Amino acid sequence: MQQLEIFHIDSPCIGICQSGPRGYCLGCYRSREERLHWINLDDHVKSKIVKACVLRKKRAFARKHSTEPVISEDPVQGDLLD
Repeated sequence: MQQLEIFHIDSPCIGICQSGPRGYCLGCYRSREERLHWINLDDHVKSKIVKACVLRKKRAFARKHSTEPVISEDPVQGDLLD
């Protein structure tokens, strides 16, 4: 038996609506299918999607901020006759 949702779950859309490199929206972090079928989903499924979006956003933020600048050494140029 499913627990009844007390509140209606609104779309997490914030109006950015652009797909990122992993295929998720850069605004709400839903997949294309999740955005497309949102209106037809029941609140239980919507709740799971919203929780997944929160995790996706945290991971994206961590990836974006964990990359340290790569310090590359100048390549040693070889001798023309080697």
